[in-house]
Amino acid sequence: MFRHTKFRLPFWSPLLPVAAVLGYAMLAHGCANTTTPPSGGPKDTIPPVLRKVEPLPGTVGVPTRKPRLEFTFDEYVKVKDPKSIFLSPPLEKAPRFRMRGKTLVVYFESDLDSLTTYSLDLTGAVVDNNEGNPFPGYTLVFSTGDQIDSMMVTGIIQDCQTLKPVKGATVMLYKDQADSALFLHRPNAAAKTDDWGYFSIRNIQDTVYRVYAILDANSNNLYETDNERIAFLDTLFRPTMVVRDSLPELMKYDMKDTAACLARRTELEMNMFREKPSKQLIVKKERVGWRTAYITFMAPNAEVDSIWIRGIRPDRLITQFNPQRDSLEIWVNDPRRMPDTLKMFVKYKKTDTLGVLQPTVEEVKLVIDKKLKAEAKTPRRNLKHEDTLCVLKPEVSPETVEQYGFTVEFQYPLVADGFDSLVFRSVNPRQKETIGRYRVTRDSLNLRRYTIMPEEKLQEGYEYFLKFPHRKFQDINGFWNDSTEVKVSLPKDENLSTLILHVSGAGGHRYLVDLLNEKRDKVLRSFQIRSDQTLTFPYVKAGKYSIRVTEDLNGNGIVDTGNLLERRQPEKVRFFKIDDASVIDIPQRTEWEQDLDLVELFK
Repeated sequence: MFRHTKFRLPFWSPLLPVAAVLGYAMLAHGCANTTTPPSGGPKDTIPPVLRKVEPLPGTVGVPTRKPRLEFTFDEYVKVKDPKSIFLSPPLEKAPRFRMRGKTLVVYFESDLDSLTTYSLDLTGAVVDNNEGNPFPGYTLVFSTGDQIDSMMVTGIIQDCQTLKPVKGATVMLYKDQADSALFLHRPNAAAKTDDWGYFSIRNIQDTVYRVYAILDANSNNLYETDNERIAFLDTLFRPTMVVRDSLPELMKYDMKDTAACLARRTELEMNMFREKPSKQLIVKKERVGWRTAYITFMAPNAEVDSIWIRGIRPDRLITQFNPQRDSLEIWVNDPRRMPDTLKMFVKYKKTDTLGVLQPTVEEVKLVIDKKLKAEAKTPRRNLKHEDTLCVLKPEVSPETVEQYGFTVEFQYPLVADGFDSLVFRSVNPRQKETIGRYRVTRDSLNLRRYTIMPEEKLQEGYEYFLKFPHRKFQDINGFWNDSTEVKVSLPKDENLSTLILHVSGAGGHRYLVDLLNEKRDKVLRSFQIRSDQTLTFPYVKAGKYSIRVTEDLNGNGIVDTGNLLERRQPEKVRFFKIDDASVIDIPQRTEWEQDLDLVELFK
């Protein structure tokens, strides 16, 4: 235990009784460490109250050798989340703790650095023993030197694609300006983001820093590229804000208090992304059918020279990469019975022990699943009709048929197709039937998926049918399709609305304009543009939506990730806002028009 007489307090903080030092901290929103209990009822809803801290806040001259920090509460408490006991700057091992009556004792397995200002944050760590009422939080600042650093920085961390806040990210400041510092040693200061992706790093030196944020999977405060996400600031940063405990940015808030949380000042804004892994190798394999398998690579853009399977002619293999080129599907176009194990050989560029890509031939054994093997032994008289079909899945949506048409995806690649035999017909309100024309396009990213687009303008009140006739499509298993027909009509709901965007400022650059649901986890409609134009989103139900715009520099239709060592940020994403709100509320029966200036949006 510390004895107060052994420490020197800075000139601005005279030695006072602990109750007096903490009295200001007990006022609601009075300072950064607020613990005022609300009035209670029959059930205990009062959070624990901090009564004593040792050493006192602002103490200097704290010994570096295995010090102990003590926090005494007005009731018995427990540590609910040990990871929320966070020390800045962090040590090699996280702080340890034990309970002694109503006192939480925090200690360290290694010595502290000399001449260093430390802050220990308890936000989210402590609850009371009985009801689990959370302690709002407290940050104890002390120094092993003769002064307390007085600067601070605030900001938010958000996902690069959705711009949603990232909770629990570790924001780190480095005086070492080399990016290699992030891999080699721990930061000079750090903090965790809250539910709003917000952080404040307090009591830091007045100097120049590199700023990073990671989702620290193993809590070692070092960046590991293969399994952690990262954000970084493009430029060097020097703090300008001075610590004052009355600052709203240092208070402890209820995360449900939206107004208070959003009112906090934000200096930095960084977008978090996952880098492409630095190593290339095959990390997964699976045989998902007698003639179907896939392999997954650790890094995207795998460089595959050739693939062959023992006993199978090379021209009998069909392969397809996903858009990121980190997953490869393989099909065997051979009607013969396949063995239980296929021995496949992949010649590709693999990362060697020195981190260099080298041509390598790797054998991959593809073993059939036990369930599939058992099904193969089923007598043919017990086979169901669908077990011997070329399976196809046509889809069409009334709201998007005008933009996307009909789509069909086959379970296996085709060896014979009959798209010229499709029947597209329309029936008008008087039940007159007309045969229409269409065009077929195979998906450039999925060789089993096709789009069938009507050539005529679709009309309200008409019914449209697309028929796939019997035995016109054959897959690699030798199976033919069954007859299938899908039907669609344009929506008749008078309560639907239309969203119209007048887009300007494209300047020949490529952009993706997406209409997302309120949660931003589903794309409802999408346009790729490179010129000023009017985009129409018909048949929109009343509700809340988001409009996302991505600066698609390479035109590949996805948000490309960044790279730390190349100092390249992920492709820019912005959300269209009205009165600073990125969620738009579209009423029913409305033609909702808005101007979207891309120059203004991305400035």
